[in-house]
Amino acid sequence: MRIIINAAPQIVRSIALGFNHLPRSHRVMLGSLTIVTLASIAWQPYIYSPMLLQSISGIFPLEHHPTRQLAPQNNGTLDQITLDGDITKNERNEKIKRKADVHRYIVLNGDTLSNILTQYGIDISEVTALAQQHPALRDLKIGQTLSWTMTAEGDLQRLIWKISRHETHTYDRVDNGFKKSVATMSGQWRNIALSGKLNGSFVASARTAGLTGTDINAVIQALQWQLDFHKLKKGDLFSVLTSQEILNGKSVQSQLIGVRLRTGGKDYYAFRANDGKFYNREAAGLVRGFMRFPTIKQFRVTSNFNPRRLNPVTGRIAPHRGVDFAVPVGTPVLAVGDGEVMVSKNGGITGNYVAICHGRQYMTRYMHLKKLLVKSGQKVKRGDWIALSGNSGRSTGPHLHFEVWINQQAVNPLTAKLPSIEVLTGRERVEYLAQVHQMLPQLRFN
Repeated sequence: MRIIINAAPQIVRSIALGFNHLPRSHRVMLGSLTIVTLASIAWQPYIYSPMLLQSISGIFPLEHHPTRQLAPQNNGTLDQITLDGDITKNERNEKIKRKADVHRYIVLNGDTLSNILTQYGIDISEVTALAQQHPALRDLKIGQTLSWTMTAEGDLQRLIWKISRHETHTYDRVDNGFKKSVATMSGQWRNIALSGKLNGSFVASARTAGLTGTDINAVIQALQWQLDFHKLKKGDLFSVLTSQEILNGKSVQSQLIGVRLRTGGKDYYAFRANDGKFYNREAAGLVRGFMRFPTIKQFRVTSNFNPRRLNPVTGRIAPHRGVDFAVPVGTPVLAVGDGEVMVSKNGGITGNYVAICHGRQYMTRYMHLKKLLVKSGQKVKRGDWIALSGNSGRSTGPHLHFEVWINQQAVNPLTAKLPSIEVLTGRERVEYLAQVHQMLPQLRFN
């Protein structure tokens, strides 16, 4: 023992000497570790041994206190104690009933009655029986609402299908399945006139005047063949007449029935007829008709519209978004409808080409031309000469390539449904003009 004690100072000196020779970063790390270790020892709770407890209890005898008895109402087992106060069985059942399973679900894309209800624990056989008894439930639409209640056993008690703002179907459980009841609501229709002045874009100005997004789109759609909404100017005036359905004090839907827009000192009109289409003040259709072919006479088709055509020049499969006509060089090329020239230039592999925008939905393109006769931004009428056909660009021979686009999608020019000129006649014209006579005074500018 004495040898170990005498050697202790030498061991300490050796450790100190070795510590001093360590790099500074190592000394800092070891010092920090030592401090943390000492701190944890200092904070460790003291644990008494049984012998020490006995010793302490012998030195400090406990004082004598009478034993406290549990109150009678708390003297039962845990599962017998009522946590939310004393309630009767009937009251507890009523409490559960008030918390009955009431669910609400908005139909999404791909949803069916089966996958909606079964995910809430309703048995598939019950859902199948309901759908068989009422097949219309198989035709759910996106945005419709389903709500239902369940029995205490988890069975379907009532299903409410809100088809629209105006119609709701309810299915209640009865002895032989489910009984259907239908509730319908209808509002009152009234004409509302709104007017405004352009201060910025037409869309923003129309919203300021109180038009809805649906109303604004209808106005643009009705007048798209008469004017370009991007070229309207500050101070232009507009007046819109809509028919709105009022349900529970709110407008739930509206329909454009008349519009008047003044720009450049000229008034443009559009009125909805009984057939749902728009006409001008003289009962002439506003949609400009299209010609099927962009030439005076019809020429032979050398290559049809084909999304997977084998390109004769490159040898690769690529979309052929138009039709090729065997047209001799110098043949007049005609605009197939009224519109505005968007492009008139040399386009590389397409050669000289022209693109015309017809309203908001339609565009036509003419390629491999010899000579251009129109400029970008120029207005053209149906049948106007826009170019002479040629063989420019990447081509295997003289021809005219012609494309028709509807809503930014290329379609077959030979089969696509194109706008046609419509004019009301006879009794339809008389009725329409009478309606216009009643609407005109309401389209005032404030």
